[in-house]
Amino acid sequence: MTSPLGVILAGGLATRMGGGDKGALMLGGRCLFDRAADRLGLQVAGLAINANGAPGRLVEFGLPILADSVPGYPGPLAGVLAGLDWAAARGAGSIVTVAVDTPFFPFDLAERLQRGAQRAGTQIAIAATEEEGRLRRQPVFALWPVALRGDLRSALEQGVRKVSYWADSHGAASVLFASEGFFNINTPEDLAQAEAMLPEAER
Repeated sequence: MTSPLGVILAGGLATRMGGGDKGALMLGGRCLFDRAADRLGLQVAGLAINANGAPGRLVEFGLPILADSVPGYPGPLAGVLAGLDWAAARGAGSIVTVAVDTPFFPFDLAERLQRGAQRAGTQIAIAATEEEGRLRRQPVFALWPVALRGDLRSALEQGVRKVSYWADSHGAASVLFASEGFFNINTPEDLAQAEAMLPEAER
């Protein structure tokens, strides 16, 4: 398997955290950008950050900063499109996306998504968890093919915003993971809980 590129999605407005860059929040003495880059960087052939606003504020991370090409903060699909355009310029065939506010995502995310897509014979694979006996997708943790970027651009221009809706129009596979890896930080209380979840060695 050829390793995909990786894109950290951080283009949201973080309204429940009071605005600003959620990736700049500190967890165990390290910011969420650093944690996501370290964890995803082990799994992919190159990294970028999808973020809007002045890119200079993120220069310290030494990664390409990809702004949405669709105006109005249309959601995660715009970040996926930005990542696919970047990957296309680098001659890559696919990307794996993660959310910056989910610091414990699996270390084998990319590999398992690729294998899941291969088994299902599809180009898109989305992480999922089982909760109360039901499958729940984690739609921004996914494998996306560069070949579909034109279709995604058209869908966004037509008003499509729901990740799963567009993904399912291309037969997306679901790949099951343990739910613990997808705890996400939306509020100050969530951040405190994430601190409690850190391994002792990281505190």
